[in-house]
Parts: sequence; structure tokens; C-alpha cells
Amino acid sequence: MNSPGQTCDAPDSMPHSIATWNYRPALAEFIGSAMLVMAIVGSGIAASSLSPNESGLQLLEMSVTTGLALTVLVLVLGPVSGGHFNPAVSLIFWVIGRRGGTGLTTGELATFVVAQVVGALSGVMLANVMFGLRPVSTATQHRASAAHLVAEVLATTILIVVILGLVRGNRVALVAPAVGSYVSAAFWFTSSTCFANPAVTVARALSDSVGGISPSSVPAFVVAQVAGAVLGLLVGAALFPVESPLRR
Repeated sequence: MNSPGQTCDAPDSMPHSIATWNYRPALAEFIGSAMLVMAIVGSGIAASSLSPNESGLQLLEMSVTTGLALTVLVLVLGPVSGGHFNPAVSLIFWVIGRRGGTGLTTGELATFVVAQVVGALSGVMLANVMFGLRPVSTATQHRASAAHLVAEVLATTILIVVILGLVRGNRVALVAPAVGSYVSAAFWFTSSTCFANPAVTVARALSDSVGGISPSSVPAFVVAQVAGAVLGLLVGAALFPVESPLRR
């Protein structure tokens, strides 16, 4: 398995900067983020059509689709990039890297975040187009209430604790099903329906569908998610103090 930043073999004729840059982790983060947003937004659009005026059923359809899609994406792409698909997760492993040298480097963090955001934006446009909508439409669902922001802090905190607990416990094989199951459950027990991902949040502002979020709500959501990630790191460090050698 290649770790982020690891060099790859390339023909001698290739320029040195290309030959020594392993693009695969960034590509995996781009594809995974795009497909995750396609699953979230696409399932929301489909649910609105299949189950009109049935908000509970729509939420069930979205939560199951998102959880299953996320599980598969982490299983398939995790060996390439770690399967973050989330700037908040990448940020935490960058912080860990500053302490123990086992996480992301600063350059890898920047590359991952760009790939995740661009991938998420591509995914929402593809989801809109697949269902016959305009590639970009401004969402109108205002979500930045105090209750929703508390929910986002909590949702992101628990997400980070789940990941750190499994990684530091050398149970990385369980990360994909655990994260997928948690996200599906958190759709139901958080008032915000568990965005817990800055890249996904930004992208969902570009779809005026059941899964959308108004642009005016995005900054507050992102701040809440970053705060939750930091809190999750602190809780995870207290619960699981032993560093894992893995670059998850």
C-alpha cells in the first residue's frame, strides 16, 4: 500500500517533478469526494421524487444510501489515500503528523483539501445533471440555527473519535463499516442530519434539493465542523493515547 507522499516509479524521460509526485492519493480523494456527494445529493433528489411529502422515508433513503456508499468508498480507496474524503479528517491527521511524524505533511494536507473540495463540487454538479436539473442551483434551505450548529460540532466530534479509536487500536479494517454505520445513524440523531464535512457542506450549497444548504449557512457549519474536529482530537487523545504507526 502506498502512503500519501510516497514516490512512485516513472520512466526516466519524465520530468523530475512529475516522476517524483505520487498523484494517486489526491486522485483517490477527488474521486471519493465526488462519489460521496453524488450519493448524498443524488439520493436526496431521488427520494424527493419517489417519496414526496414523506420526510421520514426520504431521510431513511438518504441515510442508507450515504452510509453504504461511504463504506464502499473507504474500502476501495482507503488503501490509496486513507479514504478521508473530508478536510476535517485530513486536518486531524495533519495535526497528528506534526506531533509524531506519522500523519499528513503540510503539502499533503493542502493537496487533499483541494482534491476533496473540487471533487465534492464535481459530484454535486454530476448529481444535478443526472436527474435533469441545472448543473448548479443555489440551495435555499437555511440551516444555521443554534441547534444545528451544536449538532454539527457533536457529529464531527464523534466521527473523529470513532476514526481515532479504531486507528490507534490497530483495527483499521473496521474503519469503513464503522464510519459508514455511524454516518447513517447520525442522520437520525442529529438535528443537522450530520454534514460533518466541510467539502460536502460547500458542495451541497450548489443543489436546491432536499439535501441542500443555503450558502449563507455554509460558513457557520464549516466553523462548527472544524471546532468539532479539534474537540474530537482532544477527546480521542484522552481516550486513546497510544499513537498508531499507520498513516491512516
